[in-house]
Amino acid sequence: MSNINQKRIAVFPGSFDPFTIGHEALVRRTIGLFDEIIIALGTNSNKHYMFSIEQRMKWIEAVFADMPNITVKSFSGLTIDFCKQNNAPYIIRGVRTSTDFEFEKAIAQMNRALSSIETIFIMPLPEHSAINSTIIRDIVRNNGDASMFVPKGVTF
Repeated sequence: MSNINQKRIAVFPGSFDPFTIGHEALVRRTIGLFDEIIIALGTNSNKHYMFSIEQRMKWIEAVFADMPNITVKSFSGLTIDFCKQNNAPYIIRGVRTSTDFEFEKAIAQMNRALSSIETIFIMPLPEHSAINSTIIRDIVRNNGDASMFVPKGVTF
């Protein structure tokens, strides 16, 4: 990170099950800070996802098809290892609540202790602060209309 000519690459990690308009807004608001953002879909064998990783990646790629400096990749293992493999000195995290902040702060401090990777916290737009993937999955599971909470192109 000390090299002024180093490309500013950030990783925005998550399961994105599904990707929401809050996620989209966060990426669009932060892209000006970085040369490239990698949206990194983490896989966890202990989690049961509603949507396949292939489907989630297709949705996100479609949302940012017009932005070549945003890429979508999947990974397993530690986020900091993925960051190192992709020469990304920054992690982007959205923080909606004080509970989110305390949880993310602990992870950011551990990541910093293990590496030189910096975590950047971004607050959501007020109109997105209540949106989360868990609630959207519940709406979809119960045959509700969640289309207003996901980017165009994300269909269930």
